Amino acid sequence: MPYKIYFITLGCAKNRVNCEQMMALVSNAGHEIILEPEGADVAVINTCGFLTAACEEAIENILELAELKKAGLIKKILVTGCMVQRYREEILREMPEVDGILGTGAYDQIAGAIAEVMGFGENKRPCILGDINIANQSGERILSTPPWYAYLRIAEGCDNRCAYCVIPELRGRYRSREMDDLLQEASELSDAGVKELIVIAQDITRYGLDLYQKRRLPELLKKLCEFDFKWIRPHYLYPSDITDELIDIIASEKKILKYLDIPIQHCNNKILKLMRRRDNKENLIKIFKKLREKIPGLVLRTSIITGLPGEDQAEFEELCEFLREMKIERAGVFPFSPEDGTAAAEMPHVDEIEAKRRADLIVNLQSDIIDAYNQDLIGAEREVLCEGFDREAGFYYGRSYAESPEIDGVIWFRAGNQDDKIKPGAFVNIKITGVTDGELTGIVI
Repeated sequence: MPYKIYFITLGCAKNRVNCEQMMALVSNAGHEIILEPEGADVAVINTCGFLTAACEEAIENILELAELKKAGLIKKILVTGCMVQRYREEILREMPEVDGILGTGAYDQIAGAIAEVMGFGENKRPCILGDINIANQSGERILSTPPWYAYLRIAEGCDNRCAYCVIPELRGRYRSREMDDLLQEASELSDAGVKELIVIAQDITRYGLDLYQKRRLPELLKKLCEFDFKWIRPHYLYPSDITDELIDIIASEKKILKYLDIPIQHCNNKILKLMRRRDNKENLIKIFKKLREKIPGLVLRTSIITGLPGEDQAEFEELCEFLREMKIERAGVFPFSPEDGTAAAEMPHVDEIEAKRRADLIVNLQSDIIDAYNQDLIGAEREVLCEGFDREAGFYYGRSYAESPEIDGVIWFRAGNQDDKIKPGAFVNIKITGVTDGELTGIVI
């Protein structure tokens, strides 16, 4: 029997890919996917469980759906994803509104889970988890992104075992996808008109090590450049695994954007060791300087955690000075969250209020860095991918190579000729004319 299914996904781009695969499976099973929750037979919420804050967001969304269920506007709620994998017993015990759960090792069983949810009464709720270490990574997708960009997930899981991170417990060990499988998926995305391909994994620099006994990211990127993509954007590189071969490929291939997301978390050697990172400050400085030298115009993004175990005032000030020196253009900054089941949660760490204060200070520091970067761009030209028009503001908006979707801001611009109509998904050249609220503005040339 066909049902109406509503999907909502939370968290990272890797979670989005899982949701896109589930939507394809549901559609192929004959069900109808609807864009609003009202009227759904089953509302599927794909959760993030990486941080406590992400779990809180997921719970808020579940409770909102529960209100719709109580009002008779939806029939069943099926919860999937990382929070389920992490807190399945608590969800089943404390959230009677939830009619079934599906773990990160069982995304490919979504059609069966829907059938079970709709077939069972209130007192019997299916719980399908699967093996996270052999979870299926491939399969057809229904893209939920705008048609001009899409994600290509090249691996699942993580072997880094950082002391603060729960990803290995939620997603399993690192598992590269077969290169032929990736190239086939890339070909289909290219044929569908995707112009920006975003290559993702928890750590893309490790790609191939488990499957082929050697790192094959440079080779994969080079092959992806053969397809009809305009931009290829690599995401999440582990700093100590960035090789000269990889740098040369990024520098030489025009389609690979000169924008790299390299999470470092901290720079102090004592803290990096406590966090079980394979980095040290000297190597971080070396790799960033080498990247700047070999890739002109490079824009860097990183992730920073404040309040980590071992971070006293001296270590925090060292981090601030490091960021001022490196001038990393973009950074996500997070106060340390002691997550259940991690080694770092058991270590003495900075209290929550102080960790938040330090995060705010880093945000302010980074704001000064991006402001200086933006000011230096005034008068420069940028190729921009138009993503829409804001009627209230009277501006088009889009992104250059320096802005990744769903992470960074946008560039606001006007058409040079007011009669011109720029379609979303079109590339235009603009001249940067100013900065408004931290975002660049310009005009088409």
